[in-house]
Amino acid sequence: MDESVLIVGVGSGLSASLARLCFLKGMKVVLASRNIKKLEDLKKEVSAETYKCDTSEIESVRNLFKETDKTIGTPNLVIYNPSARLKGSITELDPEKTQEAINITCFGAFLVAQEASKRMLKRKRGSIFFTGATAGIKGFAKSSVFAMGKFGLRGLAQSLARELHPQNIHIGHFVIDGAIGKKPFGNYQSIHPDSIAKTYLEFHNQDRSSWSWEIELRTSVEKF
Repeated sequence: MDESVLIVGVGSGLSASLARLCFLKGMKVVLASRNIKKLEDLKKEVSAETYKCDTSEIESVRNLFKETDKTIGTPNLVIYNPSARLKGSITELDPEKTQEAINITCFGAFLVAQEASKRMLKRKRGSIFFTGATAGIKGFAKSSVFAMGKFGLRGLAQSLARELHPQNIHIGHFVIDGAIGKKPFGNYQSIHPDSIAKTYLEFHNQDRSSWSWEIELRTSVEKF
C-alpha cells in the first residue's frame, strides 16, 4: 500500500532525516515550512512537494491541508516539529513574543492535529506524531515560555491518544531529551537525527495490539 507523510516545520536536522527515511521506505513526502526556499535541495533529494505554512495562523494550516488534499489526499503520517524558544526571567519576558512562541510550539500543533484528525477519522486510520522535549516533562529556570509550550504539546498528545486510539488513529509524543546533531555536543554525544527518525517509523508501524503513545529518547550518557 502506498503511504504518504506530511512533515510540518521542516529544517535541516530531524525533519530532513525523517524525510529521507520515509522516502527510502517508499512513502510520498510532503514538506511544510514558513520558509520553503531553504528546502530546495531536500525537495529534490526526496522528490517532495513543498508548501509554505505558518502553523500559528489558522487559515495557513487550513490552506496547507487543502493543498495536500489535492496532491496526496489524507496523509498516512503527520509529524509536527515546530517549536520556539524564548528565554528570560518572568519579569523581563515580552508578552507578545511569549504568545507568539506558545502559538508556534503548542497552538499550531492543535491546528495541525485538528485538520489531520478530520481526514483520518473519515478514512479510519492514520498516525499523528508530535516532537516534544525535556521541557515538556520538567520546567527549567528562565525557560517558562518553552515549558508552557512543550507541556501544552504533551497534554494535547496525551488527550488525543485517549480520544483517538480507539478510533484507529495512532498518536505519538516523542520526548527528545538532549541535543540533536551528527557530531558530539559539549561533553556528551548528541542524539543522531537518523536514529531518532528510525524510532518514529518504528512507532508508526507498531501493531495495534501494542500501541505506545509516548517514548523518551536520549543518549546512553545523558542524565535523567
